[in-house]
Amino acid sequence: MLVNLKEILAMAEKRKSAIGAFNTPNLECINAVLDAAEKLGEPVILSHAQLHEEISPLKVIGPVMVLLAERSSVPVCVHLDHCETLSYMERALEIGFTGVMYDGSTLPYEENVENTRKAAEMIRGYSCGLEAEIGAMASREGTGGPAAGPVYTDPDQAERFCSETGIDALAPSFGTAHGIYKAKPVLDFERVREISKRTGLPLVMHGGSGVSPEDYREGIRSGLRKINYYSYMARAGAGAVRDMLEKEDVTFFHDLAFRAQKAMEADAERAMRIFSMKE
Repeated sequence: MLVNLKEILAMAEKRKSAIGAFNTPNLECINAVLDAAEKLGEPVILSHAQLHEEISPLKVIGPVMVLLAERSSVPVCVHLDHCETLSYMERALEIGFTGVMYDGSTLPYEENVENTRKAAEMIRGYSCGLEAEIGAMASREGTGGPAAGPVYTDPDQAERFCSETGIDALAPSFGTAHGIYKAKPVLDFERVREISKRTGLPLVMHGGSGVSPEDYREGIRSGLRKINYYSYMARAGAGAVRDMLEKEDVTFFHDLAFRAQKAMEADAERAMRIFSMKE
């Protein structure tokens, strides 16, 4: 069942839980996430990041994501993650994406506001919600390199940004990083609580892979309603392939792909169980 970003985050708010948003750059990832969600009866977000365009073109993977979301037995939002160009966002809207994230976090504040306002105008007429980011992650999506600007989002600026743009969800920076953590992250949950109180919006954790279950739960109690998760799920798939190649005489690629899919499904299921706050 295809739903939009605002609808799925309202479900999370009602339950005081978070929705997992999983990047799905290929069919194995899509199947892994949807199979886990349907097994648990959990709403879920399928995401496509603009940085994956080279390995998974939007015009190819996008319609597949929308089709399988429509056929799913659980609520599914199809979301554009870390979009840095409005023309790319327009393409996703035309395909049928029901959530978009404009990422102007590396731009000067006023330019981020201006472009986010344009994004808000663009989604009018579509069944779609808008997420945006303010502040800077400890590393940029897909690079592992340092981010420009402050790491932690200022609550005063967050309140101003939300009121000036009309977004539906905010991704603040509070100590997480994209990719694989080299050390335990120091997360500022008091900042999350203050931003949640000031903005009144669902908040988003980027760089969600690798965070401890205890920190996930504290973040959700503090106002996080969407948790982006990909790196550790993808690593689980790669590990399963590596193990299979070391221990078995593999002839066909599809056997490797299916083994990776099942490993990613198990990892996604584990994450969803935590995000649901049911255990």
